[in-house]
Amino acid sequence: MRFLLKSFSVFFLSFFISMNIYPQQIYNLDLQSSIDLAKEKSKTMLMLKQNLRKAAFDLKAATSTFKTHVTMDMLLPQYSETISQFADTAGVTYYPIRQNTMNGYLTISQPLPTDGSLYISSGAVSLADYYAKDRLAQISSSIGLKQPIAAFFGYNQLQLGFKQAKLAYDLSLKQLKRAELDLIYSVSQSFFTLLSDHERLNIAMISLGNQQEAYDIAQSKYKAGLIREVDALQMEVDLSEAINNHDLAEVEYNAQNASFKEDLGIDLSDSVIIKSDLSYNPVNVDAEKAVALALQNRLELKENEINIELSQMDIKRRKANGRISGNILLNYNFIGVDQSKLPIPIETSFGNSWQNLNSRRGSFGVALTLSIPIIDWGENRARVHSAESTLELNKIQQDAERIDIERDIRTSVSRLQSSLRRLQLLEKNVIVAEKSFEISRKRYANGDIESQAMALERDRLNTAYLSRLDSYIAYKLLLSDVMRKTFFDFEKNVSMIEESK
Repeated sequence: MRFLLKSFSVFFLSFFISMNIYPQQIYNLDLQSSIDLAKEKSKTMLMLKQNLRKAAFDLKAATSTFKTHVTMDMLLPQYSETISQFADTAGVTYYPIRQNTMNGYLTISQPLPTDGSLYISSGAVSLADYYAKDRLAQISSSIGLKQPIAAFFGYNQLQLGFKQAKLAYDLSLKQLKRAELDLIYSVSQSFFTLLSDHERLNIAMISLGNQQEAYDIAQSKYKAGLIREVDALQMEVDLSEAINNHDLAEVEYNAQNASFKEDLGIDLSDSVIIKSDLSYNPVNVDAEKAVALALQNRLELKENEINIELSQMDIKRRKANGRISGNILLNYNFIGVDQSKLPIPIETSFGNSWQNLNSRRGSFGVALTLSIPIIDWGENRARVHSAESTLELNKIQQDAERIDIERDIRTSVSRLQSSLRRLQLLEKNVIVAEKSFEISRKRYANGDIESQAMALERDRLNTAYLSRLDSYIAYKLLLSDVMRKTFFDFEKNVSMIEESK
């Protein structure tokens, strides 16, 4: 017999494969594995991860602007031929130009926290003029300072760039985590809906089994003349209704199964087996802690904080545009030159330049450039007032968001606690309903109660099962909702922000 069953199974497996209706892959999923699979396949998550990666590189670039930079600029070589003209009282004279230029400069630049820069530059230039048969060589080395004066009373462009990059990275991180929590909630909804339909199918199957047993008992009693025909017919109607309820539950389950596959991004031909024992951990959420976490982590508030900081920076920038601007320039350099006739070798010309540099005194330069606005007909003042109005709008929006978030969190926590109490109560109700149904089943078999009383007990048991199922799903979804609104998993007592770092 076992051999025949095994052969029968192998035959149908081969048949399904040959007909291409055997599922490509079987997924045994619980809630966490469903979430992980959705994260892996979600295009939104992939895009946000790339956005975070970009923000991280931008932040690294902004941080690197504070470090010493070394550059080498070279021209190796530049040869040119052209015709030029020279005009004087004698007339216009045309002469050819044939030149070959080579140069190289090494520059070490150190940005300063004051938005200026300190630099050291050394280089050499060689110019060969083949028409005039001249060779010009020059060696130079200089140290200098450039400091914008607006940085002292206006805004610091270097610091501003770093701050903007840091804010953009923090915002991208929050956006990614918020999208992840929204995905968790969405997948949880889809998972628990499928679980609900699966459990409803199981309840319908149990109800069908109980009704089939009651129908068989009723038929036996009717044939023995112990009950009326109308009672036997009623049991037959109840059995048909139980079969219809089972078929409807199966249709709903199959439809949600397909929708669940679509949400996870897997093929509809794949098979999904969900795992859940409807167990849960009672979680007591402190409303004050939840509110504090939400005010600390919510994306809306972070966006408003960033907008406020950017508005403050914009005000500084606009005020600086209406004030005196300019640069302080300092430099000290050494220069050596040599002008000789070709065909002097280039190394000899550079040797002469080096000797000239050693014998020549260093030269010092200092400059202060200023740009002073005199009349702008109130343009800059209006722009400053506009930026200040934007700042006030951002602050008002921030306060409104804080009030809305606090109200929403307190409501969600109250609903969660109420849902937990209801779930615990309904679990007791299921135990009572199961015991009551078992007693009624035995009494009906003994003829102590009629079919109508039996049907009422069956409906009461089904209602208890479904109420407990709905309460369980509502509790789990509320727990997930609180987590996405606070960025904190109260069930595991883990911050979702720290977990992502």
